Amino acid sequence: MKIVIPGGAGQVGTILKRALTAAGHEVVVLTRRPAREREVRWDGESLGPWAAEIDGSDLVVNLAGRSVNCRYTGANLRAMMDSRVHSARVVGEAIAAAVRPPRVWLQMSTATVYAHRFDAPNDETTGVIGGAESGVPGYWAYSVEIAKAWERAQERAETPRTRKVSLRTAMVMSPDRGGVLDTLLRLTRLGLGGPIAGGAQYISWIHDRDFVRAVEFLADRDDLTGPVNLAAPDPLPQRTFMRVLRAAWGVPVGLPATRWMAELGAFALRSDTELLLKSRRVTPGRLLEAGFAFDHPRWPQAADDLVRRVRGGLVPHDIR
Repeated sequence: MKIVIPGGAGQVGTILKRALTAAGHEVVVLTRRPAREREVRWDGESLGPWAAEIDGSDLVVNLAGRSVNCRYTGANLRAMMDSRVHSARVVGEAIAAAVRPPRVWLQMSTATVYAHRFDAPNDETTGVIGGAESGVPGYWAYSVEIAKAWERAQERAETPRTRKVSLRTAMVMSPDRGGVLDTLLRLTRLGLGGPIAGGAQYISWIHDRDFVRAVEFLADRDDLTGPVNLAAPDPLPQRTFMRVLRAAWGVPVGLPATRWMAELGAFALRSDTELLLKSRRVTPGRLLEAGFAFDHPRWPQAADDLVRRVRGGLVPHDIR
């Protein structure tokens, strides 16, 4: 197949390109700064010569959007919104204009669309969409609005010959340098991988190889459209999640952090505490109902595999 990945130069795109290329597919990455073979320049906002790559392709996986690993200032939140909505819109325009449009358009979304909650998991059918929770910072609601606008941009695209799926993705855990796991392991090695603000908030995650397998599964299943949660079926409280990761790395102690300590740490790292404190208890209802079998459904086994790969240098660190 010919697969086009707009915004594919980051961590998740690198994971996907590496696996799909190894499987024998032709993979083209659309990026603002092309530097490698089969990378094509685009601006994520307007149609251009890059659209010729989509015409005649089999699958488009749009990952474009400003990184959420930043301070959630007004300017950064607006950049997150604009980069996601504009890129989804222009990908839809390219598909609509194609003489031979792709069969499938998988559009990245986020598990952040669901409410901050502890009482029950969020699947696609019974899950609660966030934005109206009490007792959380007001700006958290804007993150939900970003996710909803992102999905609407795909829904509104006039692409009758292309099946559309929205990937409500949890944190993708991979051994690549610069990814989420890399940051968590750095904290673990420093003895800082303990509970944050009590650690009751849930972490939803997916192993990198299951992420790739889920993308391939959704590309092949002609009966699946709309939102699909890409998350392992075993979300865990943050304190348990980190305890398991410490055990996998062999670090017996992780110092706890209060909410104000997390605020200071996030400020120092130029990140935001929503990434640490929001309880994302997300489960993959539609994937499981469709018969998808996770290779790494539980965090202890997944953590052991990921740590082994980190220590063995089994993944090329080509994130940029």
